[in-house]
Amino acid sequence: MKRIILFAALLLAASACKTAEAPGNANATPQPANANAASTPKAEASTTESGAITQEKQIWDNIKKKDPEAFAAMLAEDFIYLSSDGVYNKAATVNGIKMIEPTEITLSDWKTVTVNKDATVVIYTVDMKGKSGGEPIPPGAMRAGSLWVNRGGKWVGVFHQDTAIESPPAGGDSGNSASSNTATAKPPVQGDETKTAEPVSDDAVAREKQVWDAIKKKDYDRFASFLAEDQMEVFGWGVNDKAASVEGVKQADLSKATLSDFKMAKISDDLSIVTYTIKGGGDIPASGARASTIWAKRDGKWLAVYHQDTTIKPAMAKK
Repeated sequence: MKRIILFAALLLAASACKTAEAPGNANATPQPANANAASTPKAEASTTESGAITQEKQIWDNIKKKDPEAFAAMLAEDFIYLSSDGVYNKAATVNGIKMIEPTEITLSDWKTVTVNKDATVVIYTVDMKGKSGGEPIPPGAMRAGSLWVNRGGKWVGVFHQDTAIESPPAGGDSGNSASSNTATAKPPVQGDETKTAEPVSDDAVAREKQVWDAIKKKDYDRFASFLAEDQMEVFGWGVNDKAASVEGVKQADLSKATLSDFKMAKISDDLSIVTYTIKGGGDIPASGARASTIWAKRDGKWLAVYHQDTTIKPAMAKK
C-alpha cells in the first residue's frame, strides 16, 4: 500500500491515496475550500488565531470519526496539499483520508501567523498511530502548516503541508529559534517591515526567484528585505522566526540549488502561494525538497510571511 504521509491537518491524507487522482495542481488557481457543510461548525468572520486552531482541531476530529464529507466541507475547492511524495488537490486529499484508520492522534506545539485580517497560518506537530491502507502507519511525528482563509464569512482551509521531523543537515542551522515558543506570532504593525532595496515583482514566482538569487549571492540584507517581520519558516528540524531564517541561510550551503516545477496559486488579490522543487546538493537533501512560500501584500508591498520545506520521498508502491 502506498504510504500515507500521515499528517496534515487540513489535507493530511492525500499522500496515502496517490491513485488515479490528478496531483493537486498548485497552479495559479488552487482549488479553494468550502467550509459550508452542515456538519462543519460555522466559523464567524472574526475568526483569528484561536479560531483557526479550533478549525484545525475540527478537521482532525473529522478524520478520527472517519467522516470524509465533513472533512471535505472544511476545505476550499482549490485546496492544495503538499507532502513528501507529491502535490495533491482536494479530491485526492479527501480520497486519501478514507484509507486512514487512526487509533491515536496527538496535536501539540501550536503556533500561528496572522497573514492579514482574512488569513491565518496554523503551525503544529502531529503524531498519529493506526493504519493506512490496512498497514501500520510508520512511527514518527510531523510538523504541519495549514492556511485558513475567510471567504464570504466562512473560514476554509486552502493549503496544507507536512514535514517529517528529522535531524538538521550537517553544518546547517537547527532552526529552533521559534520551535520552543508556543506563543502566537505578533500581528504586523503598520510600517514596521524592512524596506526593500529593489522593486519586488508582482509575479509571485519571480519574487521567489529573487529571494534565491539573494541567497546564492550571500546578500543577506537583501534576503531579509523580502521577509515580513512576523515571518515563520518550517523545516523537519525546527521552526524559525525571521532572525533565525536569516541566520540559517548564512550557515547553510545552498549555492548549488536548482529550482523547478514552479506553480503559483492566487488565493486573493493580496495573497498567493508558490510551490516548487529544490535540488542541488550541499545542505539540500540528496532526494531534493518540495517547498512552499505564502506571499502577502501589506501596505502595497509583497512580503514572504511563511515558508516550509519537505524532503522528497517517493511513494511506496502497492503490493
